[in-house]
Amino acid sequence: MARLCKMAKMSQTPKFKVRHHNRCRICGRSRAYMRTFQMCRLCFRKLASQGQIPGVTKSSW
Repeated sequence: MARLCKMAKMSQTPKFKVRHHNRCRICGRSRAYMRTFQMCRLCFRKLASQGQIPGVTKSSW
């Protein structure tokens, strides 16, 4: 419930630009955010291992 409230609040334009904080579009997590994919590391890892992110492959050597 708290995450939904924060995500709804984030959709509004902040009073000051400095107050903007990036959140994961899937789960709403605010930490470990990756700008290039607009999601947190946990969602990125899950989707990348499933092969749902184009251009991302699991490295192996």
